Amino acid sequence: MSWLLIGVLALGLVLGGAGMRALPKMLNRGLLQGTWRPGAGVGGVVAAFAALVMAVRGELLAAAVLAGVAASLLVASRRRAGAATPAQGMSEAEARAVLGVAADADPAAIQGAYLRLMKRVHPDQGGAVGLATQLNAARDVLAKGGKG
Repeated sequence: MSWLLIGVLALGLVLGGAGMRALPKMLNRGLLQGTWRPGAGVGGVVAAFAALVMAVRGELLAAAVLAGVAASLLVASRRRAGAATPAQGMSEAEARAVLGVAADADPAAIQGAYLRLMKRVHPDQGGAVGLATQLNAARDVLAKGGKG
């Protein structure tokens, strides 16, 4: 019985330490907004339970590995809330400001500015995903705008 209590407490901590009162609200918000990845969440809970069983059996190395897998799956079970479509509502003037090009810039100047900035902010170079997304959106807006 005590192991069941420990498991429930551990699950509460894994769910963000918000306590069991917030669980229904967290689940509803995630499921209704499409930000919950059920496969990763279930896999994370199963891996956490398996880690607990291994720890009880005294196999601490296996328990540690499974706990790491559980933690990464539970973190991955939530989709990041990023701007999926930032180009919606970005004007041509805003796009030019993001890329730092003049209103009379030709397509080559726009592409050059995009490449120069993308080298700095690309996530593979340690930059932010949001900034790279904004640059992509600005480039797309200007490509559709007729002048670029």
